[in-house]
Amino acid sequence: MSDTKADETVDGARTERRPGSFEHDGLEFEFTDTGPRDGSPVVLLHGYPQTRSCWRRITPHLAEAGYRVLAPDQRGYSPGARPRDRRAYRMERLTADVIALADAIRAERIHVIGHDLGGAVAWALSAKHPHRLITMTSLATPHGRALMRSMTSSDQAWRSSYMALFQLPWLPEFLLSGPGWRQFRDGLIRSGLDADHAQQYVERLREPGAATAALNWYRALPFTSPADLGPSRVPTLYVYGAADFALGRRAADLTADHVDAPYRYEPLEREGHWLPEHAPATVAHLFMEHAQQFPAGGCV
Repeated sequence: MSDTKADETVDGARTERRPGSFEHDGLEFEFTDTGPRDGSPVVLLHGYPQTRSCWRRITPHLAEAGYRVLAPDQRGYSPGARPRDRRAYRMERLTADVIALADAIRAERIHVIGHDLGGAVAWALSAKHPHRLITMTSLATPHGRALMRSMTSSDQAWRSSYMALFQLPWLPEFLLSGPGWRQFRDGLIRSGLDADHAQQYVERLREPGAATAALNWYRALPFTSPADLGPSRVPTLYVYGAADFALGRRAADLTADHVDAPYRYEPLEREGHWLPEHAPATVAHLFMEHAQQFPAGGCV
């Protein structure tokens, strides 16, 4: 891992960042390491089409509270970790990447916070690797089984219809990184994301192989195993923005049925989907309240 140091000022707080990298599956992943090295480790998992930069406003809050904050660019987003085969993006590989990061920093157990598809990885980790987690927090993303149940009892099937489009060859790449990239960026802004983040995320998708790699997360969904959708077995916090354009309230409310551990559900009535970017102080506060209740974890 690199120990190159960089300083950054976010919301008035000066935060030291240590760029790093680790290897897994023959791939190289980039991450940012912030806060005291001996702090309780928190791994932040971005979603689609974000990068680790989505956590920049949350990280200072956690680092200043004494946590060691690790934000990787996940599989498909790190330039050195973009396999072309969609099977390389099965959930078992995505969760194994997170465990490899924990191993790389010699952390026996970690807190995990995931947003969007990163939230799906966090749910799978809490089901399959509870002995490696202290707590789990999902932002926006309900439990997978709750999402499936909501498809027949709400408008969730319509909200999730874009996933079917993403299964097609070449057309989604055309829309994301080809001549249609400006329309995609504008769609992100209409969904509630600020223009600066939208532009940054689209620019990453326009790198060679990046759009296909990001889409392969969706194209690998048919290979999801029942074990990936087991109940959470660690103390779980679920933060849901009630104005979320992609994920409806029905799945959020059903999620409690899929946690076999202490559970806290926090609907934010005035927030939407992009919680890391637009509600950083609230998210950091809720996580720290949750984590402080379980300093030694609590898997079952």
